[in-house]
Amino acid sequence: MTTPETSLESELLQLTKDGPRVVAIGGGHGLAQALEAALSYASHVTAVVTVGDDGGSSGRLTSTLEIPPPGDIRKCLLALSPEPTVLRELFGYRFESTDVAGHSLGNLMLAALTELLGDDFEAAVRVVSGMLGTVGQVVPVAAKSLHLQAVVDGRLVDGQAAITRARGSLSELWLVPDDEPANPRAVEAVQSADQILIGPGSLFTSVIAALAVPGMAEALQSAPGHVVFVANLVTQDGETLGMTCADHLEALRRVGGVDVAGTIVAHRGDLHVKGPVEQVEVDKADLAAMGWDVVDADLVDPEADWPQHDPIRLGRVLARLKN
Repeated sequence: MTTPETSLESELLQLTKDGPRVVAIGGGHGLAQALEAALSYASHVTAVVTVGDDGGSSGRLTSTLEIPPPGDIRKCLLALSPEPTVLRELFGYRFESTDVAGHSLGNLMLAALTELLGDDFEAAVRVVSGMLGTVGQVVPVAAKSLHLQAVVDGRLVDGQAAITRARGSLSELWLVPDDEPANPRAVEAVQSADQILIGPGSLFTSVIAALAVPGMAEALQSAPGHVVFVANLVTQDGETLGMTCADHLEALRRVGGVDVAGTIVAHRGDLHVKGPVEQVEVDKADLAAMGWDVVDADLVDPEADWPQHDPIRLGRVLARLKN
């Protein structure tokens, strides 16, 4: 008998059978939004997810169990899950008290499955993907957890969570260890994609952190697919404070080692936020000089308390770029 999840997955893929193969690179809430947007027009979706998170539940599990941080993986699995189910609700549930306060049940499930499957984290991800009936695939960018370090205003900043909060000019970012190769499935997904989504999300600790894994920048650099940079709506206090969209792309080249061009998808319209955070400035002339085309539209989720992309609106714009 066909399960409801399998039936729905077939229906979604049938509706978009002529769509592009899409890969989205990054982590956190921004990557989840990009994945939800891609589901509306893609024939196949792959999330290539950073493994450098050392904060919250992910950080606690990574440090004690020596597994890749499961939090961003969990967000992506939920984003690619079809309809609400009891299992989906359980996977997204977060404890608020007792010894497991702050932990997501999904993170704990991924940790438990990793141990049950002989310390194979990627196998655990595939098992959970099947349980949830996800559409597409979620691929950790590397097999092991990677620690982030950076130089901000000339000082060493240690760890993803600390880098996220560090105000100043980030000049260098690297991974420890620095020789852990990119997951071959991540490289293959990038090189076989028709459309490659970069962002939205934390520029340094999600996007560039994923591209810093040996082999990833090279895969993106040589990929034949259409590169689409989804610009952040607002700056991030600490990580990208004061940076324009052009500054984001320059950091992608200078720190991330990726010198590509394609299309920028940016928000059109004013956003009202409290300083020091501000709306990301998008200067089409500056971006054109860097070789990028700009497509803008109203991309904001009207029901969100804080400016964030609306996956439906973003999906409509990205669908127009699929060819």
